[in-house]
Amino acid sequence: MNSNISNKDKKDWENFLSKNESLPNKDSRSIEKKKLRPIVCDLHGYSLDDANKKIEDLIRNCYKNGFKKLIIVTGKGLHSDNVNDPYVSKDLGILKYSVPEYIKNNKALMSLIIEIKEASLEDGGSGAFYIYLKKKL
Repeated sequence: MNSNISNKDKKDWENFLSKNESLPNKDSRSIEKKKLRPIVCDLHGYSLDDANKKIEDLIRNCYKNGFKKLIIVTGKGLHSDNVNDPYVSKDLGILKYSVPEYIKNNKALMSLIIEIKEASLEDGGSGAFYIYLKKKL
């Protein structure tokens, strides 16, 4: 052993050994930290049907795996092809409004969700929204 160990360190080590305590598992904490980080889903380029299917699968899987926060990026609809459709407003992005409506009208999905709200500027602002999931029962 190294003879440069202080008496305080020796005493702390002896105290630790005498109590039969175990060290905390750092790996399990990193898994929990990962679940606190938001999951980001970018729906740019998806059709409305594909986006709705993707978001439904994502919400169910994230809930099942204990994730708490999702960031859904829909974009603002500025580059949408909805200009060619006379029945769709040119001022509204298709996914920006339709995906949150799809979620809100799906009772099974809403039973897993605490809150849906617009994202902050650094996460996409009006081109994204947050979904906060309930704790898995």
